[in-house]
Amino acid sequence: MEIYKPKPGPLLSEIDSPADLKKLNPGQLQDICDELREFIIDMVAVHGGHFGASLGVIELTVALHYIYDSPKDQIVWDVGHQAYGHKILTGRRDQFYTNRKYEGLSGFPKRSESEYDAFGVGHSSTSISAGLGMAIARDLNKSDQKIVSIIGDGAMTGGMAFEAMNNAGALQSDMLVILNDNNMSIDPNVGALKEYLAEITTSKTFNKMRDEIYDLLGHLKGAGEKMRKAASKLERAMTAAITPGALFQALGFKYYGPVDGHNVDALRRHLEDLKTVGGPKLLHIVTIKGKGFAPAEREQTKWHAQSSPFDKITGKSLVKPDNGNKPAPKYQDVFGEALVQLAAANEDIVAITPAMPSGSSLWPMMNTFPDRAFDVGIAEQHAVTFAAGLATQGKKPFAALYSTFLQRAYDQVIHDVAIQKLPVVFCIDRAGLVGADGPTHHGLYDTAYLRAVPNMIISSPMNEQELRDMLYTASKHQEGAWAIRYPRGRSTGMTVREDFNNMNIGKGRIINEGEKIAVLSFGPIGKYVTEANEILEEDGIRIGHFDMRYAKPLDTGLIDYALAEYDSIITLEDGTILGGFGSAVAEYVASKGAGVPIKIMGVPDEIIEHGTQRELHDEVGIGPSGIVDEVKRALSILV
Repeated sequence: MEIYKPKPGPLLSEIDSPADLKKLNPGQLQDICDELREFIIDMVAVHGGHFGASLGVIELTVALHYIYDSPKDQIVWDVGHQAYGHKILTGRRDQFYTNRKYEGLSGFPKRSESEYDAFGVGHSSTSISAGLGMAIARDLNKSDQKIVSIIGDGAMTGGMAFEAMNNAGALQSDMLVILNDNNMSIDPNVGALKEYLAEITTSKTFNKMRDEIYDLLGHLKGAGEKMRKAASKLERAMTAAITPGALFQALGFKYYGPVDGHNVDALRRHLEDLKTVGGPKLLHIVTIKGKGFAPAEREQTKWHAQSSPFDKITGKSLVKPDNGNKPAPKYQDVFGEALVQLAAANEDIVAITPAMPSGSSLWPMMNTFPDRAFDVGIAEQHAVTFAAGLATQGKKPFAALYSTFLQRAYDQVIHDVAIQKLPVVFCIDRAGLVGADGPTHHGLYDTAYLRAVPNMIISSPMNEQELRDMLYTASKHQEGAWAIRYPRGRSTGMTVREDFNNMNIGKGRIINEGEKIAVLSFGPIGKYVTEANEILEEDGIRIGHFDMRYAKPLDTGLIDYALAEYDSIITLEDGTILGGFGSAVAEYVASKGAGVPIKIMGVPDEIIEHGTQRELHDEVGIGPSGIVDEVKRALSILV
């Protein structure tokens, strides 16, 4: 089947680099914005991908590449899914249909993909730190590069952004920070900063005063130097008194704005002027996420990203219904529903998420118990210590974080939770290979880095029933922290009980017995063992399968049984081989002095790129065919 490749408009079709964009006259820039926006809509409508964020910065993207000389000038995007227009204008237009597909373009800026991608980013709040590092390197090299950091889509709520601004204001190196203020991350922004920015962008007092000050300065151009300096000080003082400049100027930044982020000509003129202003400066632009596509403007959370085809006019899904068959629920939805049930029975249960109520399925909890569910913004470190504080007062916190984002709070997990033996439950979503989001979002390291932490239970259910029962058991556990990891995507679709059963901590189960080889699986990846067994049985081979459930504490009784009854052991996990579940089993077997060979199957010590989950599982050899091959090697059937 021929792959659909949208046809770019007449101007866009001629742009293979920013140098081509610069050939246009300023009056043509809105036309190129319209064509670029239409091209992205056409592409995502068929191939899927992140959507609203890039549509919101089309005018900014065009203005940046028109004014700045990239790749010499460094343009740093934060967060990365704003950068579709940037990729298309920098030589990747004709390959953009491969975006987020296996062996295709990354959905995020990636240094190894293009010289125009100044800094790789999949997480958020990193652009100012990276930009400051680039600016200081430029100063040391005595070059004339310009550095621009675009921070938006909620990333300014991350504490790291303010750490960087504090440092940049002290160093006073020349750099531009552009705050893309769309009042959104994936879900609506939260917190005092959001209210602060919203107040100033709607302040008639400020806008009237700013216009009068600018008008005054214009009339003073013919005045003496002392008068101009006095007027400039007056402008800064009054701006600081009534605008977000009070915050940003206190951090050492010159503040400009707010500016309409969808007026490409105004943006072009502002950027041209700011090139001549030295030191750290911040341009505050106001945009609409999903701009130019009415359904995305109305429902910005829903249209943050799309995975299935839709009508590019109406936004309606083009996926045909499966004869009324209801798909299996996603693991995060199983978690969200179970948490509401548990919270209804236990008023001490509270929930925390760092800016991911939709992705982590915490909206049911937030809607049902709004006083006991908290979105703390893009602030994983704060989220964990906030949970720890709640736990000290007898509350039972459930902290829902993506595996890749929990990495940011490792220090807090150790110092604020584990050392104090606080009963925080870490609900680790997107554990394992996540698919199209790629290496910045894979959740591969949580088992390994949490195994080293005392006072921590590490578990992973094989199906949704086990997930519900683990959550229930964790809600009763008061002796320390508990981590429950589950993957992105659909659960098994099995029928689950409405009630909950208590689970024995550190105990697995035997799914089926076999001969010679026992496979010990950890988590939902165990479904592949079932598939592999069906294939092997056609060749007269039947393997044992143990659903271990826990990486810490291990079910040493089950391992002892496998050592006694089987000739060799294979461990299987959707996580890094180094230090993970398989390593835990191998360490135990080594301590016993047993001579049974162990093969650890998991993700190797390398960066895994993007693709579907199944493509990536097969690539690293932990899909059904990889298990079959490994079993046959162990039986000396394959050489």
